[in-house]
Amino acid sequence: MGEVRTEQRGRVLVATMDNPPHALMDTGIVDGLQVVVERATTDDSIGAVVLTGSRPDRFIAHYDVAELLAGARNSPAVGPRAAAGSLRTVAAVRRVPGGESAIARTPLAGVVQIERFHAMLLAMSRSGAVFIAAMNGSAMGGGCERALSCDVRIMAAGEHRIGQPEILLGFPPGGGGTQRLARMLGPARALRLTLEGSPLSPDQALELGIVDEVVRADEVVERSVALAERLARRIKRGVGAIKRAIYDGGSMPLADGLRVERAEFMATLATPEAIAAMQAYVDATERTGELPGYDPVAADRAQEDGRFTAD
Repeated sequence: MGEVRTEQRGRVLVATMDNPPHALMDTGIVDGLQVVVERATTDDSIGAVVLTGSRPDRFIAHYDVAELLAGARNSPAVGPRAAAGSLRTVAAVRRVPGGESAIARTPLAGVVQIERFHAMLLAMSRSGAVFIAAMNGSAMGGGCERALSCDVRIMAAGEHRIGQPEILLGFPPGGGGTQRLARMLGPARALRLTLEGSPLSPDQALELGIVDEVVRADEVVERSVALAERLARRIKRGVGAIKRAIYDGGSMPLADGLRVERAEFMATLATPEAIAAMQAYVDATERTGELPGYDPVAADRAQEDGRFTAD
């Protein structure tokens, strides 16, 4: 099975997915990523995570089709309603201590894997750490969904591809591809992409907004780490609040989304970190007679010399 190796550089955790020879997503990669997400969320010394692949031309190829096939053959054919019921049952059982290991030995084992994968991706969207996909190569299917779940995507230029080809095998994306693409691009574009199943080049993905930057292949990791180092300076509670307000609230009706935003604002305003940052800002205003401003570069420089930030 695959594994995820980690290296901490200051407040940035670099996580490298490794599964030779084809760089497939499998249970081992999912297990390793779950550990990374939990560590980044709970460890205050980590402010950002950079995810990349070990194979030069692939971020993650796609989910291991042989593993999906084995799960399909061991599972009864069910309709959407019964499948939804199974997912709800597994989600409830997983919250019980020892529940997941118990059902892992039943016909619901495949459902457990799906639920774990989605729970891990959702935890990324609610984490106080920033996640950056340093896409050193192609990312199809589950690899694309892995990248879409990150907050920023930087892709290497070259003959690489990104997309959701699942329909070519007769089923829809199952790791969040339909939902994240629809929220990112709108329903019409997401529908066309997932119906076609055709991959996009880095430049096409950049034009659509699926990736944020395209850089030289030998620069993708270092560019991602440099961005991660800057964003890792942000206060984690504030980062998590912004991500939840946008990822969760942004797909709700406006009144409900605004309620999510207000709740996150109220929950973070009185934290010690926010109070210290606001006090330092007020002190700087009184000291200089000028407003310090909100320029990110100036704020980063101020962070380094200890002025008007919590640190």
